[in-house]
Amino acid sequence: MYIWLTIIAGLAVLPFLLKTLFDPYFGQDCSYIFRAIKLGIRLQKYKKKNPFYSILDCFLDTVKKQPNKTFLHFEGTSHSYIEVDKQSNKVARALKTHANLKEGDTVALFMGNEPSYAWIWLGLAKLGCATALLNFNIRSKSLLHCFSCCGAKVIIAAAELKEAVEEVLPTLKQQGISVYLLSEECSVEGINPLSEHITQASDTPLSADLRANITSKSPALYIYTSGTTGLPKAALVTQERVWTASFIQAVSGVTSEDVFYINLPLYHSAGFLIGLAGAIERGITVVLRRKFSASQFWEDCRKHHVTVMQYIGETMRYLCNTPMKDNEKDHKVRIAIGNGVRSDIWREFLNRFGDVAVRELYAATEGNIGFINYTSKIGVVGRVNFLHRRIFPYTLIKFDIEKEEPVRNSKGLCIQAMKGEAGLLVGKITKRSPFVGYAGNDQQTEKKRLRDVLQKGDLYFNTGDLLRIDEQNFVQFQDRVGDTFRWKGENVATTEVADILTMVDCIEEANVYGVKVEGHEGRIGMAAVKVEEGKEFDGASTFSQVASYLPAYARPRFIRIQVSFTRHLFLIIPLHFFHILLCYSLFLKLIK
Repeated sequence: MYIWLTIIAGLAVLPFLLKTLFDPYFGQDCSYIFRAIKLGIRLQKYKKKNPFYSILDCFLDTVKKQPNKTFLHFEGTSHSYIEVDKQSNKVARALKTHANLKEGDTVALFMGNEPSYAWIWLGLAKLGCATALLNFNIRSKSLLHCFSCCGAKVIIAAAELKEAVEEVLPTLKQQGISVYLLSEECSVEGINPLSEHITQASDTPLSADLRANITSKSPALYIYTSGTTGLPKAALVTQERVWTASFIQAVSGVTSEDVFYINLPLYHSAGFLIGLAGAIERGITVVLRRKFSASQFWEDCRKHHVTVMQYIGETMRYLCNTPMKDNEKDHKVRIAIGNGVRSDIWREFLNRFGDVAVRELYAATEGNIGFINYTSKIGVVGRVNFLHRRIFPYTLIKFDIEKEEPVRNSKGLCIQAMKGEAGLLVGKITKRSPFVGYAGNDQQTEKKRLRDVLQKGDLYFNTGDLLRIDEQNFVQFQDRVGDTFRWKGENVATTEVADILTMVDCIEEANVYGVKVEGHEGRIGMAAVKVEEGKEFDGASTFSQVASYLPAYARPRFIRIQVSFTRHLFLIIPLHFFHILLCYSLFLKLIK
């Protein structure tokens, strides 16, 4: 009897087993799961160590193993692991002496891509300090906000950003903030030159006792995201999260022999966590560039024998838009890690530049769920597998686009999206997949929490993104919901832009949103504004306001003008064409 039951049970599961075994992606699934398990075991071992084994400790061990290996290439100069280590020692000693930094302090770093970014961060880590990575494009109100919300008492700025710091210096002085400039001298009262102190400091190692109380849950970084509303929010990145993000290189197949090319800004998760921290985890060489250059990209790759590149959607489109050359496939790049590339650009990139394994991923700096496409499938951000879903529980739920809220049933619970149907991605908040939230912003932290999703009392992280899982269990990104759009690889908060626009004397109300432009990834900014009664739209003042207070990627390129509530006159104006804005007042007079 039992034998027959066993046979019947075996026959019942046979179709499932055959389907699994003959799945063309079965081998890649197994390889990914094996790598993920190994990395998970490693992380658990690091967390159990006393003291906690951080990414800094990994760097120090690499220095011992391969002191003379090049860590950073930058503008014709190479810096070895031991050189970067010694330089970070000098930074730590200078800041400990002159800024009185100690374990638990937070320091804001305001600078562009350059080698000193790495050794200043490492130096701060050696003192047990967290680092807030400020976007060097922000100014004025946004800069003050970003600095204040992380609780930093010290800001370190690059010499070329002195004017931006001077603009907010009176407020920084009032708050008792110490300001340091990476320069030999500075005549501005309240800004302290730091370079000479670093030069004169000793490069001998510092005691690990200075950071003895750091744990896996301690703040390591603050990385800024526009999120859903208002000014940028400081996502708290713990020491544990630095590790998990650094593992993306390993999951993607990067080895210790690879050379990694970073041209994305280091103030972002991609450049810093996946790129720089990931390079430390792998013990590899980084080719660092100030900013992306399509014309120099492949030449850099050939010159430095780059094998792994980073990208955002625009990166690949810009590369595909360059004039065709005979040597386009003459390079050693084998892996590309990034996000946001369209399927057509993806295909064109592979056709033109060769067989590169594109590892498209989906993640959020503050989020608790992410995916990576470890297969050769074009146009997807990941794949469902049992291990991932068990460790990081998530689901897609039905979402009402018009009401901008999840659809709920009669019991008040969310409704799961069907396979093949776009749904809002939510990740269950658990001990293994926490949502730490935003520094100094409990209100925005709470907005990202979604309660009573599948059962009463449960708690999920709301990604704010619509995704879709197809019949083959591939995950596809669909769209972003809420008050943000993405342009030039940056998140733009519509409320922040609207607030800046309403500071213009002639503008009473503003509504900002992103619109698609053919041939471009993401959405470009458009602002619908209502002009105050009795006033005319002032193009020059609007341009000046936007240029002064918003980074280039956040500036709306089109203005939709509503003259009054009763008489609607709509006009689309390219904001970057300054002369058109100046002529608009005259245009209004002509049509009256």
